[in-house]
Parts: sequence; C-alpha cells; structure tokens
Amino acid sequence: MQIIENDLNKILAIIPARSGSKRLVHKNIKILKNKPLIAWSIEAALKSKYIKNVIVSTDSQEYAKIAMQYGAQVPYLRDRSLSDDTSSSFDVIKNIIDFYANKNISFKYIVLLQPTSPLRNNKHIDEALDLFFKKKANSVISVCECEHSPLWSNTIPENGAMDLFLSSEIKNLRSQDLEKYYRLNGAIYIAKIKEFMQYKGFFMPNSFAYKMESIYSIDIDTDYDLKMASLLLKSEYI
Repeated sequence: MQIIENDLNKILAIIPARSGSKRLVHKNIKILKNKPLIAWSIEAALKSKYIKNVIVSTDSQEYAKIAMQYGAQVPYLRDRSLSDDTSSSFDVIKNIIDFYANKNISFKYIVLLQPTSPLRNNKHIDEALDLFFKKKANSVISVCECEHSPLWSNTIPENGAMDLFLSSEIKNLRSQDLEKYYRLNGAIYIAKIKEFMQYKGFFMPNSFAYKMESIYSIDIDTDYDLKMASLLLKSEYI
C-alpha cells in the first residue's frame, strides 16, 4: 500500500515518559551509552521514513527540556492525575488526542513508543508500519519469542511438590519439540485512532503481531536491565 504525504502528516508518535517511576527512579532519563534513555526512542522515531510528528508526554519540566533537546515536541506538561501508578496508556493517549482536537488538529494513526525499549530502532518502527499498512490493520503490536516455553511453567504448592508441575503431554518433550510462544515486548504499538478510542486500547479486531528478535526487546525496569542494555550495545550483536 502506497502512503502519500498527507497520510504521513496523520501519524502521531507518542513517547510517554512520566517522572514517578518507583523501581528505578527517573529511569526514563537514566544514561545509556552517553544518552538519556528517552533519547533512544525519540531518535528512532525521527529516523523513521513514516513519522514526522514526535511528541513526548511527560509531567516533568526536566524531562520536557531533554526531550526537546533531542528533537521531540512537548506541547504541554501532563497533569499529575495522569502520572501516577494507576494511570493507563489509554487515558494518557486520549488526553493527547483531546488536546489536539481542541486545537482543530486531527491525526489518523498513533504509534506508541515506550522509552523503556531503547534497542528498538527505526528499522523496527518502519517494518511494523509497513505491516500495518500492508494488512490494512486496525492495530499492530510488537512481540518477541518467549525465552522459555510457558508450557514448562506452573505454580508450586506450599509444600514444594513437583509431581504435578508438568502435564503428562509435555513431560518427555524436548524444548525444540514444543510449539513457539510469543510475548508482548512493549516496544511498538500502532493503531487507527478511531478504533483505538472505540476499543479503549490496542487490542481489537483486525490486529496483527509484529515479531521482533528478543535481543532488541529488552525492557528497562531495573538497574540490571539497564546494565544488560549497555552490554548489548557494546557487543557485536546490536
């Protein structure tokens, strides 16, 4: 499907970056290879062949200043009511859409890029958007293969017994004989805005998976994750 210039102006990339993270304080501006974490997503979005409008949604003046230094727009500071642990992505995105609607500015598509996925790059964004337009999808969500099959997982009773841990069907199977499972990796979410508002999220009919390699799917939530991302960037794998 050929995308015309007018369509590109209808794509809004949103990078949510609240300042109140608990497990890794101020994780969105932690330094990763000489750049704040948020800068990796901003630069990836700006390098995309599809994206012209990149905004950062934040409640922090400091974060806003950093975001603008790396080329993103920060049209306003997010209200504190949308910046606590209970705030949903839907509420944050709806607030942005409403903000632009009040200014008579409309977008047709949204691309949500979480700053905690720094190894996701412009190639991944473009491939996901290629898939989105090729499939004429309502949404596309990035996933990666599970590191370990969930079929080898279970709860453990208080006495620690393992006799019922695995089902009889998979007890003697090799890992390569198990069906592949995928998990959300949090890197890329794309949707038509109309359908996003209707279904109050990215999961809806006519939704497709964009499969990413696990090595690019690290999600920064702890200092360990940050160190792992740093090591990967120094390696020959990235």
